[in-house]
Amino acid sequence: MAEANWYVVHTYSGYENKVKVDIEKTIENRSLQDQILEVSVPMQSVVEIKNGVEKAVDKKMFPGYVLIHMVMNDDTWYVVRNTRGVTGFVGPGSKPVPLTEEEMAGLGFMGKGLVVGFEVGDLVSVVSGAWRDTVGAIKSINESKKTATISVEMFGRETPVELAFTELKKL
Repeated sequence: MAEANWYVVHTYSGYENKVKVDIEKTIENRSLQDQILEVSVPMQSVVEIKNGVEKAVDKKMFPGYVLIHMVMNDDTWYVVRNTRGVTGFVGPGSKPVPLTEEEMAGLGFMGKGLVVGFEVGDLVSVVSGAWRDTVGAIKSINESKKTATISVEMFGRETPVELAFTELKKL
């Protein structure tokens, strides 16, 4: 059996979730679970401020694209390519090009068992950068970006600062 790789599929903008659901239904109907392993619309959580109110919202990391972990063959190509809303695979001509492991790791999408030595609420010290020697409490952790948001006191107010894991040391 061929090896499964990650492929990028271009969709009409706004149709990403519909394409994901349609492909998942087709996988179930045609019993392709062993060939199309995962369909994903990568999301990232962002904070929007509207009318002075902060609100956590999930945004698509790549609007107009869906990532699919699959074994490429004529059947799977046909199923994906002929799904309503799909305009084609990303790659030259009609030949889909799989993403490399480096590209997937760069997207922060493949979990290679990252172990984070921090937890929300931990006191940490900043060891490098502009915030060196600053002490703060971790408010949130973003494993995909490998960052932590800490709360530091600036001008008498608590201020959130996002820093890379490599810049922090647990106290």
